[in-house]
Amino acid sequence: MTKNKKREDLIARAERLQTAIATLNSTIQQIRTTGDIAPPKCYVLRYQAKGKDKTYYYYKLHASLPIFTTNTGTKSKYKHLGKAGTVAHVNAVMDVARRSQIDSLQRAVDSLTESWQDLNKMLENLTI
Repeated sequence: MTKNKKREDLIARAERLQTAIATLNSTIQQIRTTGDIAPPKCYVLRYQAKGKDKTYYYYKLHASLPIFTTNTGTKSKYKHLGKAGTVAHVNAVMDVARRSQIDSLQRAVDSLTESWQDLNKMLENLTI
């Protein structure tokens, strides 16, 4: 392959990577417009409470660090969501789902960006 053909091939691949990165970034922005995003490393947890005659299930949003402000003003790792199907419960599940989608797409963007940088280095070396 001639130097000129190799350069054209590298440029075409770099442009393909840029298009893919732009598409993924656009998708991330679209997801952000659909609602709130859960903080990183948060998930919805089901827990059980035993009553006199029954067992009840409740839900809470769990973070890896204390980020939620309680009624007393202290920080907690948990945010109580209530019973299944409550507005708070459903919203939290949707917020976590959006966070997961964004995190996954961002990993793809990071990977493609790294590849694009590699191609740019190759292009610079061809020019020298």
